[in-house]
Amino acid sequence: MLRIGEHGYEEMVAHALDGLPNEACGLLAGLPGQGKAHVVYRCRNAAESSRVYTVDPLDHLKADRDAEAKGMQIIGVYHSHTHTDAYPSPTDVAQAPDPNWHYVIVSLKDPEPVLRSFRIVDGKITEEPVVLERT
Repeated sequence: MLRIGEHGYEEMVAHALDGLPNEACGLLAGLPGQGKAHVVYRCRNAAESSRVYTVDPLDHLKADRDAEAKGMQIIGVYHSHTHTDAYPSPTDVAQAPDPNWHYVIVSLKDPEPVLRSFRIVDGKITEEPVVLERT
């Protein structure tokens, strides 16, 4: 399960919309073992593409350092799908760097954005519940 505050949810959806026509991407930070995203870091999509994303390495480094300074760690990544459902693509699965991370996708395919979260371990995709917490 992934827990996200309302502000974090709104930030990811806003970033997805702001990133159009390209995919947007960012990182999530939280306290180890809690499964809650406390901080959402907007990152630049270094791929500058509407079909794939690459978290800018400098943005990743800055997010990692900021999270560490706050006693947290990177617990996941989010990105948008501009034309497809909120489900990991084969490219998403191939690029999943950490089996402990939460992989959040915001789909903009329909008029209302759809946010879903997954775990990806050894190429196996498992959807996990997302709980929005009032902040």
